[in-house]
Amino acid sequence: MRTSAGLEVAEIFRQYGPAYRESHPLPRHHLRVMRALEVCRTAALGGHKDQCDHCGHLEISYNSCRNRHCPKCQTLRKEKWIEARREDLLPIEYFHVVFTLPSELNPLVSMNPQVLYDLLFQSASETLSELAKNPKHLGAKVGMIGILHTWGQNLRDHPHLHWIVTGGGLSPDGRRWISCRKGFFLPVRVLSALFRGKFLDLLKDCFQRGNLVLPAHLRPLQDPKDFEAFRRHLYSKKWVVYCKPPFDGPKGVLQYLGRYTHRIAISNNRILTVRDGKVSFLWRDYADHDRQKTMTLQADEFIRRFLLHVLPARYVRIRHFGLLANRNRKDQIPLCRKILGDGKTVTKENHKEETWQEQLLRICGIDVTTCPVCQKGRMFRIELLRPYRCNSP
Repeated sequence: MRTSAGLEVAEIFRQYGPAYRESHPLPRHHLRVMRALEVCRTAALGGHKDQCDHCGHLEISYNSCRNRHCPKCQTLRKEKWIEARREDLLPIEYFHVVFTLPSELNPLVSMNPQVLYDLLFQSASETLSELAKNPKHLGAKVGMIGILHTWGQNLRDHPHLHWIVTGGGLSPDGRRWISCRKGFFLPVRVLSALFRGKFLDLLKDCFQRGNLVLPAHLRPLQDPKDFEAFRRHLYSKKWVVYCKPPFDGPKGVLQYLGRYTHRIAISNNRILTVRDGKVSFLWRDYADHDRQKTMTLQADEFIRRFLLHVLPARYVRIRHFGLLANRNRKDQIPLCRKILGDGKTVTKENHKEETWQEQLLRICGIDVTTCPVCQKGRMFRIELLRPYRCNSP
C-alpha cells in the first residue's frame, strides 16, 4: 500500500502499465505517453550530479520526459507560455466562455478525436466571431484564446472548450474600439443555439464525406436516415454554453491561464492511495453542490480513463483567433493599444539564450542552484549521467 505522500500517476503506470499493455491493444501515441510517464525523472533518461561548493552536499537530478500529459513537466512550460501572453493583454474586461458537447457524442469523439475536436474548435470560434461581429450584439472583431479540455473530475469523457475573449473589439473599419456592456458579453441562449447548429451542420458534412468512424454500437447509423435521426435527436438536447463573470482585469486573466492552460486530466496531488490493484483519488462532484469526494477505481480502469485524454500526436489544444490569431496580433494588438490610449509598449530585447535554471529563476523566482541543505553554497555540476538503453513500446 502507498498513501498520498509522494504518490504519482507515473507510479501507477510503472506498477500496472506493463500488464495493461499486455492485455489491451493500444495506439502508438498512447504507448509513447505511458513510456514517457514511467521513465520521467528516472535514471532511464539520464541526468546529472551536482555538488555544493560550500558544504559538499551531493545531489542527483534526473531528466524530465517533457511530455505534455505528464503531471510533473508542466510548470516551466506553462509559465513561459503565460509570459508570452502577457505581451498581448489590453486594459479591458475579459470574459470566460465555456462550450460543452452533449454526452451522446462521447462515443463518436472517442473513435474520432481529431475530427471531433476540430469541429468543436471550428463551431465554437465561428459562433463567437459571428455573434460579436453582428451589429445587433457588438459589431466588432474580438480576440479569442480557446483551450481544449477533454475530461471531467471523475476522468470520464467530457469534451469542452474554455475561451478567454476580449470584452470588446475593433470596429469594422479598424478605427474604433467598441466595448461590451459592463459585465455582459453575448447572450448565452443565442450562443448555445448557434453553436449547436454549426456543430451539427459540420458533423453532417463529415458523415457525408465518409470521415467518421462509428463505434460498434453506433454502426446502424451508417444508414443516412438513421444518422439524420440521431442528428435531429441532438438538436433536441441542451447544449451547455455559459459565460462567467468577467475576469478581475488582466491580472485575473493571467491567474486563470495559470490554472487552465497546461492542466492535464489529473494531478498527482489528487491521488490518495494505490493499494491492492486499486487507485483512490479526490474529485469534485459538480452535480452535487461542488462537493469533494473520493473515487476508487481498479488500476486498469484508472489507466483506461487517463488514456482517454491523451491527445492525438502533435494536436494543438490551445488556439488563437480574431485579434489574437497568430497572423493578426503582431499588427492589431499595437493598434488596439493606440486606440485605447494604452501607453504600454512591448519591446523584445535580444537576450542571451537562457538555461532552464535561469528561466525558472526569472519566471518563477525559484533558484535551483542554491544548496538545499546549507542554503549558502551553490550547486555545480560535477558529472553528467547518461541515459541507459532499454526497450520501449
